[in-house]
Amino acid sequence: MNTEKSAVVVVPVGALGAGIKFEHLEAGLAAGAHAMAMDAGSTDSGPAALATGLSKYSRDAVKSDLKLLVAAQAKWKVPLLVGSCGTSGCDMAVDWTLGIVLEICEELKLAPRIATLYSEQQRGVISDRLAQGRVRPLAPSVELGEAVIESCEHIVALMGPEPYIAALEAGAEIVLGGRTTDTAVIAAVPIMRGAGAGPAWHAGKIAECGGLCTTNPFEGGVVIRVEQDAFEIEPLSATNRCTPYSVSAHMLYENSDPYLLHEPGGILDVTQARYEPVNDRIVRVTGSRFIEKPYTMKLEGAANGPFQTMMLIGITDPQVLAQIDSFLANMHATLIERVDAVLGEAAGQYDISLRPYGWNAVSGLPVRDQWPTRELGLLLIATAGTQELALQIAKICNPYFFHFPLRRDKELPSYGFTFSPAEIQLGRSYEFVLNHIVETVDGLELVRMAYWP
Repeated sequence: MNTEKSAVVVVPVGALGAGIKFEHLEAGLAAGAHAMAMDAGSTDSGPAALATGLSKYSRDAVKSDLKLLVAAQAKWKVPLLVGSCGTSGCDMAVDWTLGIVLEICEELKLAPRIATLYSEQQRGVISDRLAQGRVRPLAPSVELGEAVIESCEHIVALMGPEPYIAALEAGAEIVLGGRTTDTAVIAAVPIMRGAGAGPAWHAGKIAECGGLCTTNPFEGGVVIRVEQDAFEIEPLSATNRCTPYSVSAHMLYENSDPYLLHEPGGILDVTQARYEPVNDRIVRVTGSRFIEKPYTMKLEGAANGPFQTMMLIGITDPQVLAQIDSFLANMHATLIERVDAVLGEAAGQYDISLRPYGWNAVSGLPVRDQWPTRELGLLLIATAGTQELALQIAKICNPYFFHFPLRRDKELPSYGFTFSPAEIQLGRSYEFVLNHIVETVDGLELVRMAYWP
């Protein structure tokens, strides 16, 4: 590989806290890496992390990975970049990650230069941009209103590579970023070193989930070598493989278009990309382009919702399973009737959801086969304005939920109780309410930086 205007980046894991193997990390760094970069956040698990500011992963799991990474940074003298800290990337989550890193540094007696990048937005800032006509919805969202902005517990803007580059140019050895596109945190160092924008963004997209682009996704991360007109990708594990199929297929991951990927400041176009094996483990990719566009950042916002209580049963009655659609419709109508009779207007706005796992709970689509399974798990979720109301609604539903007959003239059945007590209080629910983009002058306009020490 031509070392001028190129970069080697180790991506040891798809998500910080999922587990890093020391031998894989060392192997990648020994191959002449210029940086370690990885993602630590996602919206995959819903809005709770952003609404609460709490990490999806345990502190111990995140610290275990960070301890290996901080020690490796000190040993190999290459920068460490982490994007979307603490799952949501809000300010609270970045500071939580910083606290772990500072704790590790004290334990290892290290004092690296640390940069934190904050991309959480004040409601007033987004309101001002909205008034200026600089906020637009992404499908299927609708035009934004002030009430929605005010409902958000936290709002984040997804960063591109520019803040990471600025932090590194200011001397940072460890960069802990707020909410960032998965691709940008990995593309940052190649772009900073002068590699081609198309290969840098494409390599970042393929490597974003670590080993997910390999034939054995659970066997460690990957290393990318990015040049002016191409990039290569290789598993960190000597027993793992990248193939043209496993690499090209990752363009479909979390992306509705297999050829175009929208990023801050442009669009990655891989229409002309070619994926060719270098050997049985390494793939070389050419033909990637990055088309520059006016700079925008995606906005994510989460709001508090009502409270929920759940119950779960297992059904094996073949007669019920053979008529499950009508059974569920009758049960739901009966439960609503019963709650209304007991609580009346005191119930307020509430909802009872029946979700038959093993039938159509995932897709919600009609099922044509009339005998799909030998058993079915039926989940009831009662949603109401307070936790006490959600619990009371579930308790009112309890005897009907566990003993509802197929027909009124049949004897009462008993389905499989999963827990005792049956009612499991879930607490508050949360909702994503922002799925919009905001126009910015550049990639730094809505980002704040801080340095330690």
